[in-house]
Amino acid sequence: MNNAVVLAAEEFVLDTGNTAWILTSATLVLMMTVPALAFFYGGLVRAKSVLNMMMLSFGVAAVVGIVWVLWGFSMAFGSDVGGIIGKPGEYFALHNIEGMDGFLGGVPGYVFVGFQATFAIITVALISGSLADRVRFGPWLAFVALWATLVYFPLCHWVWGGGFLGGAWFLEDSLPAPIDFAGGTVVHINAGMAGLVLAIIIGKRKGFGKEPMRPHNVPFVMLGAALLWIGWFGFNAGSAGAADAVAGLAWVNTTVATCGAMLGWVLTERIKDGKPTSVGAASGVVGGLVAITPAAATVSPLGAIILGFIAGILCALAVSLKYKLGYDDSLDVVGVHLVGGLTGTVLIGFLSVDSGLLYGHGGKQLVTQIIAALIAVAYSGVVTAILGLLVKVTIGWRVTEAQEVAGIDLAEHGETAYETTGSGRSVAGI
Repeated sequence: MNNAVVLAAEEFVLDTGNTAWILTSATLVLMMTVPALAFFYGGLVRAKSVLNMMMLSFGVAAVVGIVWVLWGFSMAFGSDVGGIIGKPGEYFALHNIEGMDGFLGGVPGYVFVGFQATFAIITVALISGSLADRVRFGPWLAFVALWATLVYFPLCHWVWGGGFLGGAWFLEDSLPAPIDFAGGTVVHINAGMAGLVLAIIIGKRKGFGKEPMRPHNVPFVMLGAALLWIGWFGFNAGSAGAADAVAGLAWVNTTVATCGAMLGWVLTERIKDGKPTSVGAASGVVGGLVAITPAAATVSPLGAIILGFIAGILCALAVSLKYKLGYDDSLDVVGVHLVGGLTGTVLIGFLSVDSGLLYGHGGKQLVTQIIAALIAVAYSGVVTAILGLLVKVTIGWRVTEAQEVAGIDLAEHGETAYETTGSGRSVAGI
């Protein structure tokens, strides 16, 4: 255990206000996975796949919740080993977790563990949107445990747990430390890059690009986006670690950036396609939330509006790349999370009040942000590729073609979401 944590534990005085806020925030962030992401992704797929899509999120919560408590928290927040990883066994099964009391001011170690568990869960769950309609449930759960252990936990340590990207900058202080307030690199670039790699490895859905694969329940999509927006206040404002002015700034910035992104997305749709859509508005909400996540406490409200608006435009344009480049990212994890995460992370270099280029502080922060983003892209991409190929050549990812056509819900879970007509066609459509 490092000396700072020992000192914090020895001097720990419970702050009930901060503790209540972090517990509330943790609950809000858990809601982002179940039910919010489950509804959002579930509505975007066809009726014959909705249960499987929702089960992918529920399965992540079950697997990551356990591995986080057993070894994940230690790997992310245990005593630093060479800037690369925390000691994996230091808090195994939360043994001696009282040593983390006060890691956040006045907050017990158990509360901090719970808060960070919800970040790990939502990050892995985001990847599932790139795999809709074709991935078996068992191999997905195996991949979840591997990816959380070998990708999420190390990257979390690098940025937030005392590793080489979070404290003293590794270029001998020639550049400032990168800024990632609540997860631009750790969560969104990480998950978005993993989604891209897996979409390529697993391959396209049958009929991709040749037949319509429209969302089967747009109200589910909008409900999910609304719940994500609400839950994101725990994500961003909770990352202040206290009920204070920083949390207030993060709350306001999260709101206005999301508003700006939704407007940017629907304006782009209006110009490109002639009409703003409800699915576009919901996607713009998520894109704005993604982009403001790393910057929520470092930009002004005006900067947040600008950042959100730019992210909305870029994400709206990016979702069509899958058709041009030929990868089947089913629910636009790449277009929203990878592009949105990169946008927010890089724009900090321009818009940070304390270190941004547009505030007269030079370009060092911008260089740092770009390097940090590229490190996250490279690490997530390489390790995800290894794990994805490992699953493919051992237990296999996909259901059979016949099962995919008939519906993955019935093949994998033995049930369907909706009653069917005599012809076998779902009353909600296919």
